[in-house]
Amino acid sequence: MSDRSSMRTPLGRVRNLGSSHSGTKDFWRQRLTAVAMTLLIVPVIVIMLMLVGRNQAGASQILGSLPIAIILLLFIVASTWHMKIGMQVVIEDYVHNEKLKLASVMANNFFCIAVALASIYAILKLSSGV
Repeated sequence: MSDRSSMRTPLGRVRNLGSSHSGTKDFWRQRLTAVAMTLLIVPVIVIMLMLVGRNQAGASQILGSLPIAIILLLFIVASTWHMKIGMQVVIEDYVHNEKLKLASVMANNFFCIAVALASIYAILKLSSGV
């Protein structure tokens, strides 16, 4: 296909970007986080079942184990990243007002970061016994 018959703009050809610029990366990142969560869900369920009926001292004892804390931290990172990508796709597809779309994407990013940081802080605090 010659450059004359291409539907891409000259700037798009120079940057080698398609119409959505990052859709393929987001697609694969969402699949990657889905696979990570699928692999981590069984250990996370086992850990949650171990925590049922325990007080804070008992939970701290279980979460004080380095492998358990790492599993939970990996699950938190994968799930919040997956949530961010998924909501961003929905916002980009269904919000048509550009200002509202920008505000929504920004709010989504801040919310996902806040959830991740709060969850990570809680796991680190419980696992350190402080």
